[in-house]
Amino acid sequence: MQLTDKDRELLALLSENARLPVAELARKLALSRTTVQARLERLEAQGVIAGYQVRLSDAYQSGLIRAHVMITIAPKALSAVTGELNAIREVSALYSVNGPYDLIAIVAAPSISELDRLIDRIGELSGVERTLSSIILSTRIAR
Repeated sequence: MQLTDKDRELLALLSENARLPVAELARKLALSRTTVQARLERLEAQGVIAGYQVRLSDAYQSGLIRAHVMITIAPKALSAVTGELNAIREVSALYSVNGPYDLIAIVAAPSISELDRLIDRIGELSGVERTLSSIILSTRIAR
């Protein structure tokens, strides 16, 4: 996939605010509205832009307790564990990693006690051998 500098600028603007009108994007990029619309359609067709989503405010997120849960799974349990973690709405992301753990789940709960129950729930899943959790204290950079 070949992206131009303007494509990257467009993606950066959308990552800050995906609801910007095409006319506003065009003004910020110093391009015509039809050119920006065509770029958006091309990026969507090529799968560069897979969708648009809600970005939660810092005020809302500051009320949540977030954690990284590193997970070691039993051999051949990846598919089953991934499916079960996908069904837990508090799991916002799941990464396959190398090293002593197989997966890292990013989770969020409204309180420490609910986070504790969530981590216990993950640890009790069939195929999960062990977990190690780290509570996120603050976000220094988010893009």
